[in-house]
Amino acid sequence: MSNFFSEWGATLWTGFLETLEMTAITLVIAIVIGLPLGILLILTRSGGQAENKVVYTLLNWVINILRSLPFIILLFLILPFTKLVVGTTIGVKGVILPLVFFTAPYIARLMESALLEVDRGVIEAYQAMGISTTKIIWNVIIREARSGIVLGLTIATIGLIGATAMAGLVGAGGLGTIAYQYGFQRFEPTVMYATIVILIIMVQLLQSFGNVLARRLKKD
Repeated sequence: MSNFFSEWGATLWTGFLETLEMTAITLVIAIVIGLPLGILLILTRSGGQAENKVVYTLLNWVINILRSLPFIILLFLILPFTKLVVGTTIGVKGVILPLVFFTAPYIARLMESALLEVDRGVIEAYQAMGISTTKIIWNVIIREARSGIVLGLTIATIGLIGATAMAGLVGAGGLGTIAYQYGFQRFEPTVMYATIVILIIMVQLLQSFGNVLARRLKKD
């Protein structure tokens, strides 16, 4: 075992850091895009504060299409666009855009579900007091839905970690690349098992943290 870590420890650590980098960068960008889209879905849906059937139908349609595509297919589908925007299709830099395309619609749908859990009566009470829609969104809806939002983002992040592993098939780096190039192609099953264990630990820690944070926010 000591020989294994002395030989592969640095490689696995580098892969772990690359996975964290891909996940963190993508998650921040996806939240910046996905949260407003989720709010827009709530506002423009039937009975929403800014009901607009055309906007809601178009947005709902686009999100459903993107969510229906498996990540590996989406990755290859937008390769020309990725090349045009970032100048490369390999490495961490080359996979961020496809990961955002994959994650942002998922977050938007999860945010929509979380925000829909807010009691409609509470929203109507604030509307009756003449409070603006913007303040209701940020000070009422999002505040009341904090627990659901955290759980939704936890689920999205776990799915994102899985997508970064699949991105390893096209040389994106991270644990996925290590598992594929060293564990599979070079017949080093121990390396593959090690990456699996690391991914399982990452997901378990993330899920536990998300659950604890959501419970605390729900009590506040």
